[in-house]
Amino acid sequence: MPDAASLERDLRAVGLRVTRPRLAVLDAVHAHPHLDTDALIDAARTRLDAVSHQAVYDVLRVLTDRGLVRRIQPQGSVARYEARVGDNHHHLVCRECGVIVDVDCATGAAPCLTPSGDAPPDFVVDEAEVIYWGRCRSCATASAVPSTTARPAERGNP
Repeated sequence: MPDAASLERDLRAVGLRVTRPRLAVLDAVHAHPHLDTDALIDAARTRLDAVSHQAVYDVLRVLTDRGLVRRIQPQGSVARYEARVGDNHHHLVCRECGVIVDVDCATGAAPCLTPSGDAPPDFVVDEAEVIYWGRCRSCATASAVPSTTARPAERGNP
């Protein structure tokens, strides 16, 4: 977890003024990777009481545009945010509870940056996004035990 001085340096390094809302949101993203906007609003408010919804949305947009934060949106999910940027990592997503876990590239140094042979030769790839879908250990264990309640997907929730 970076301290306040590190967060301030990060903001200045990308040409942003240091403001309390930016510090609160950036700190929240570092502390709680893969949260959605609503959860980040709550987390930022524990650091700065008077931060508005709109301010958090604006800060997330500018932090994403400047490369301090990465926005991910697995299919069927709302946007999530993380501060782990620039390393081409990927994600595991649990189909049942929605937990998201960072994983490094499968083998070697960024193997997924080399597309198959049918890709145009003049196309320069600078990022790849891979999402592995499955069930986390808790959900896999829970589904092995018969339940009398329907899973979220069976109740009409994605």
